Amino acid sequence: MDDLDNRLLNALQRDARASLSELSETLGVTRTTVRSRLQRLKQSGEIVGFTILTRRDLAQSPVRGLMMLEIEGRGTERVMARIAALRQVTAVHSTNGSWDLIAEISTETLAELDEVLFQIRRFDGITRSETNLLLSTRKGRL
Repeated sequence: MDDLDNRLLNALQRDARASLSELSETLGVTRTTVRSRLQRLKQSGEIVGFTILTRRDLAQSPVRGLMMLEIEGRGTERVMARIAALRQVTAVHSTNGSWDLIAEISTETLAELDEVLFQIRRFDGITRSETNLLLSTRKGRL
């Protein structure tokens, strides 16, 4: 990847719906160059997909927490898929160290968070958990 590829990726991160014409103008290159660079970045796996953000994605739920989980045996993939399917779970991360998974959970109330935590703890294969509430967040650069 060179400077133009990095600039193209940055432009797409700002607006993934930008047209080839808009991207070529922003980057100061031809539409053909933008098209070929995009194709190459997709084929190489550097770009793995495009997505949208909705208003709901940007709105922070008032109650947010991280649930660390220890999984019994080799059931991590199965448990991860079940947790990720829950509406209140915004992300599930595999990790090293004491915990096998970390689930990011967002709810409207503490009661709803408690219900989700209870539901997850009942999944087969979970042997131990710990949850921390997120009190404030400072976002860094992408």
